[in-house]
Amino acid sequence: MAEPAPSAKKNSSQFVGFQLAGQAYAFRIEQIQEIVILDQVTRTPQVPEYCDGVSNLRGSIIPIINLRRLFGLAAKAADAETRTIVVNVGERTMGCTVDLVSQVVRIPDEDIQPAPETVTADGADYIAGFARFDGDLVIVLDINELLDPAQLEQFKPAAVGQQEPTA
Repeated sequence: MAEPAPSAKKNSSQFVGFQLAGQAYAFRIEQIQEIVILDQVTRTPQVPEYCDGVSNLRGSIIPIINLRRLFGLAAKAADAETRTIVVNVGERTMGCTVDLVSQVVRIPDEDIQPAPETVTADGADYIAGFARFDGDLVIVLDINELLDPAQLEQFKPAAVGQQEPTA
């Protein structure tokens, strides 16, 4: 039996969609361990502003990264839609707090456009590309790049100088 021609196959990947400040983002599903609602995060001293602290996830202590703060967005109190996406990066397990998890989506590989060089020029290699889904432009993030210790160090200077607007 003959294999279908490569152009006839539609390669696609699954992603978990989530939102931060109304913008749609996605992580590849392969590195996601689970999605949880954390009831307790222990604040730890002398950690970068984007780190909410640590949490005990069934006996494992994992760092909790607040993606809003990591990206320099205004802080937002946790609400009924706030979720923590538990991800595996190499040998490490970490939690990423997001405003809401929207859905699991399958996006054809050819529908993911690479990030323009101007977007990744300042070290934003964690943007794997952009995809259109249900009329929204989704920013596809590379978990390995985003949560790599060297990459996180680049966020530190920006986060230290951030001032929250006062009401």
